[in-house]
This record gives sequence, structure tokens and C-alpha cells, in this order.
Amino acid sequence: MHPLIQTTLRLAVAAAALAGGLHGAHAQEPYPSRPVTWLVPFAVGGPTDAIARTVAQRVSAELPQPVIVDNPAGAGGTVGAVRAARSKADGYTLFVGHIGTMAAAPYLFKSLKYEPLRDFVPIFRFPDTPMVLLVRNGARFKSARDLFEEARKRPGQLTFGTAGVGSSSHLAAEHLAATAGVKFTFVPYKGTGPAMTDLVGGQIDAMLDQTNVSLPQIQGGRLTALALTSQSPLPQFPGVPTLAEGDLPGFLASTWYGLYAPAGTPAAVVETMRGAYMKALADTAFTDGLRKQGIDVLPGDQVGPAALRDFTASEQKKWERVIREAGITPQP
Repeated sequence: MHPLIQTTLRLAVAAAALAGGLHGAHAQEPYPSRPVTWLVPFAVGGPTDAIARTVAQRVSAELPQPVIVDNPAGAGGTVGAVRAARSKADGYTLFVGHIGTMAAAPYLFKSLKYEPLRDFVPIFRFPDTPMVLLVRNGARFKSARDLFEEARKRPGQLTFGTAGVGSSSHLAAEHLAATAGVKFTFVPYKGTGPAMTDLVGGQIDAMLDQTNVSLPQIQGGRLTALALTSQSPLPQFPGVPTLAEGDLPGFLASTWYGLYAPAGTPAAVVETMRGAYMKALADTAFTDGLRKQGIDVLPGDQVGPAALRDFTASEQKKWERVIREAGITPQP
């Protein structure tokens, strides 16, 4: 063989070996080796965005790279869910799903372009945000029982504000009415903020909203909390009973969230992100800060991938029944 050809072959082999070595080194890079994006499918500044950013910031402290929050909002969160489901399954694009996108959406949309339990891998469940049954300060209703008794006497005459048809506040309100055996006239708003404004002004009779959003209004004396939808009373709401332990035994409803990855994401990625969150939960400053807002920090055995998968499946069954019984027509 000609010496020049031999030299060329040796160089080619060396280059191939070097490329293979670089590829192997790249494959062994620790995760994450660059920033991780969490897709939050609702507007900046809303309650979902707020809790996602709080958790993302604390989880970032346990990782070698930061977590960046992106907000592809629209269609009740399903725009972001579709984008997340179609993302590369490498752990660098994750999805903050919640009760609407992961449990109710399959029954609220006729042609949903993703299937929560098929297209996503659960990573961990966030702290829950229970809801609180609200009336304006000075209203004639002094308890949930007062409200229900009045609704039974005047079916459909009491008005109940929601954040819009199919929103978590609407679904929880439908569930509340069905469980209590009463009928309200539901008034849809573009978010709970406008509904709360009308509640304070006396234009509607009652509403359900998240504890962390409602707490300032209650502390400011503008709204009165009649009952909580959590399993147990919350210290930030002294004297406010739960529906589950009072008028509606077993009744639970919360706006819950979870972190999910596109299907096919490596198990090592899931474990890394879950481990970072478990370290965050060990920080009492972090968890106490959440509890002060009326947010329910769940124990470790309820937040892992298997627990989140089982919970998502059970919530799908629950809200399918509520949506069907309420006669909510799925959107195209």
C-alpha cells in the first residue's frame, strides 16, 4: 500500500476514535449539563405560575444548572401540554401539569392532542393548594350550612362565581353543588380575580378560590371564609372548618400540580429531578413559607412518580364523573 494512503487511513482511524471518545464523553455528561425549562401553561403572575416559580427556584438550588420557567399559555393549559408532549425526551423540557390539563382536559375537549398518562412520565407532585368557600364580609351566610340551606329553599337563585367553564374553580363548584344536593347559578368570569371583585361588591353570592389567593382578602376583612376543601383545618384559617369533617363528609377538592416529562424520558433524569425536590422538602424555611400561604405540603410518600401516576389516574376518574353529571359539553 502506498505510504500516503497508509498515512491517510491511520489519520481517519484516529479521527474516528477521537470522535467516538468525544461522543462517549458527551453521553456521560451529568444531568443537567445546561438549564432545564419548565413549561407552565398559564399566564405569568397567575396562581399556577406563582407556585411553579417558587418550586422551580428552590429546586434549582439543588441542581448544577438553573430551572427556567416558560409560559406557553392558551386553551386552558392544553397549548403548553401539547408542546411539552412533543418535546424531546431528554429531560431539558418538563411540564407543570395540574388538575385541568392532566385530569379534566380529556373530558372537556373532544379532540385533545395528547393523553396525560400515555404521553407523560410523572416526576413529582407539588404541594396542593386547597380551596376555600367564600362570601363577602357581612353576608347573611355565617356557615356553609347556611349557604346550602338557602340554596335548597331557592334552587338556582343563588349565584356562584367561577373562573370560567371547565376551570378548576368551576369543576370544584359543580362537585360541591352535587355533593350538597343544591343548585346554584354559575357565573363564569375570565379568572377568579374579576369574580372576587364582584363577590366583594355583592354582585354574586359565593365562590370557591385557592387558599393562597384568598388569604389576603380574608385578612383584609373584605371576604369571609365559610369552609375549606382540604382534608384537615389549616392554621392560617383559624376557626374555619373543613367540608370533609363537617357538612359534606369526605368532600375534597384542591388545585393540585405535578411535574411531568415527555414519555420516554430516561429514568435517571426523573430520579435526579425527584431527588432535588425531596431535598427542597427537607428545607423547613421553604415548606414553612408555603404553609403560611395556606398551601398544603404533602408528605414524601405522596409526592413521588408512582404516587403521582396513581393520583392522576384517580383524579381523571373523579372529574370525568363530575363533568358528565354536570352536563358540561366538551369543546371542539
